Amino acid sequence: MTHTLRECDVLVVGAGPAGMSAAARAAESGARAIVADEGVAPGGQIWRPALRSSSPVVAQRWAARLAGSGAVVLRSTSIVELRRGANDGWLALAESNDGGFQIAARSIVLATGARERFLPFPGWTLPNVVGIGGAQALLKSGMSVRGRRVVIAGTGPLIFPVAASLARAGAMLVVVAEQAPRHKVLRFAAGLWRSPALLARAAAYRAAFLRTPYATGTWVVAAHGEPAVQSVTITDGASTRAIECDLLCAAFGLVPNVELARLAGCDVAEGRVIVDARQATSMAGLYCAGEPTGIGGVDLSLAEGEIAGLAAAGRQADAALLGRASALRRHAAAIDEAFALRAEVKALAKPDTIVCRCEDVRMRELDPRWSARQAKLYTRAGMGACQGRICGSALECVMGWPADSVRPPTQPVRVSTFLQDIQSAQSLPHGAH
Repeated sequence: MTHTLRECDVLVVGAGPAGMSAAARAAESGARAIVADEGVAPGGQIWRPALRSSSPVVAQRWAARLAGSGAVVLRSTSIVELRRGANDGWLALAESNDGGFQIAARSIVLATGARERFLPFPGWTLPNVVGIGGAQALLKSGMSVRGRRVVIAGTGPLIFPVAASLARAGAMLVVVAEQAPRHKVLRFAAGLWRSPALLARAAAYRAAFLRTPYATGTWVVAAHGEPAVQSVTITDGASTRAIECDLLCAAFGLVPNVELARLAGCDVAEGRVIVDARQATSMAGLYCAGEPTGIGGVDLSLAEGEIAGLAAAGRQADAALLGRASALRRHAAAIDEAFALRAEVKALAKPDTIVCRCEDVRMRELDPRWSARQAKLYTRAGMGACQGRICGSALECVMGWPADSVRPPTQPVRVSTFLQDIQSAQSLPHGAH
């Protein structure tokens, strides 16, 4: 970068649906807005551009609106630290392909999205065992699945669009296994009459893989194969069966990315950032929108992003927008209830099952009486390249360990970036950092 410090009124971290709508609304309100995202283009994981198809219409509309709003988009840029700046503002440490730099902002909107939750089971580290959302990302990046036998096992509404995408790409879907009980899934589906657009969308997805069994109350037990997965064992609790496959897509919902929010001092409960009706966090000048406040889907992320962007720019969202967000949160709560994890999937790991892939830590090496910090000190679980983003949420779910503390930087950065930030902080007047 030619400058080591950039200034703005509103910094938006993340350019998924929530970040795009937040940045657009802030800029349209007259604020100098910057949106920083790790991707090569706005859209996040859900609207990641596909090589062989165009983006959804709603994604194209928001991309055009963001481009015309005047907001500055910083691509391939990570925000790895947040702290108080001068005049009650915020200072963010950023890193791009060109190096590290700082962004000073009056207000910040955190739209950091979510990641998949992986729960360890025998064989989950085999090649060709991938996350459900990961499979969709690989498909958009050009992976060929034509003629390959695919098993999907996990939970939640994300299963449907991924199954549909794989089927349309020529995959031979063998079974789609949903761990939630049948009666809960049916009750959730029956409630979709209140949201005709969502019902129509779900029906279109199911039609794309109509010939594939959708087995509720069924979950993965183990994956087998050498050198890559060749079969998978699934169960409904009463009986088990082995199914041959070439690709297993397995994940158990999403986990909000709250590391930056926790680092900044925001109140977090049950894994999500606590916000008020204006998307304001417990820290003045810091707002949060989208999946970090709770998994709710694209429509809720867009609505919360608009509310947060307006608030960060000093504007108030209208009653219609606030009402839409409230209704979508009720729908999100219904999803949480319908697809809550059953006890059986939390107990799939055997003593020799790897639970930390980065450090090859096995289940037998862990003591349930420990904390996450003790597990890190005694076994290095969470000390690898992913910095606990995979095993941390898994062990929180399986062992009941609360998340460990967060320290800067929130992800690996160049040493020069961190040193430059330290030197800059030391040069600030007392009380400004």
